[in-house]
Amino acid sequence: MTENLSEDSLARYAGIDPAVADQQLNDKVGLVLTDVSAERVVGTMPVDGNRQPYGLLHGGANAVLAEALGSTVAALNAGPDKITLGFELSCTHHRGVREGIVTGTAVPVHVGRGTITVEIVLTDERGRRTCTSRLSCIVRDRPKA
Repeated sequence: MTENLSEDSLARYAGIDPAVADQQLNDKVGLVLTDVSAERVVGTMPVDGNRQPYGLLHGGANAVLAEALGSTVAALNAGPDKITLGFELSCTHHRGVREGIVTGTAVPVHVGRGTITVEIVLTDERGRRTCTSRLSCIVRDRPKA
């Protein structure tokens, strides 16, 4: 699958429960998906509203962005009859960000029948790497409704 998906079709594809569709953490941190395919998912998040006490972008916000983008790549690679569940996330924070927007790019590095691993690179508005993350997901059959 290489075509871009709308947010609505992505939600249906990923199996988001309509009962919790308006309670997504992605919305609360200001995540905007800008490019979505099985080969690459790109999204942005503002620093404003996602700071730690010293005024820098919170490391946990980096983790939220990384997991959201990586999980999307994993779900798209697993297919509509499967679900993916993250079981390990690592984040290396390279530099602080005080303002603007961070951009994350997630690409699969391993797509297997039982696991999918994704690398996520976050950059600031000047294109400098701010965080490198790796997410590993387990692949399971989608539960019967």
